[in-house]
Amino acid sequence: MLIVMNPADSALDTAALAYARALLRKPMRRQRMGPVLAAAAFAALSAVTFATVMIMAPPAVVQHLPSDRLGE
Repeated sequence: MLIVMNPADSALDTAALAYARALLRKPMRRQRMGPVLAAAAFAALSAVTFATVMIMAPPAVVQHLPSDRLGE
């Protein structure tokens, strides 16, 4: 005759086992948000600065093309 034991009747305390496993697990390192936010702010500031300089800069070509070069 085969006797099957109910898992609820086990001599092991499942809550204590779960607590012990949690203590043995490696702690997860949390990512620091400061460097990430600083990099994003630097990229945004660089983009705005570059756009401002491109708008405010004088045109690269100041000499107009002669009309014979325009095909007229």
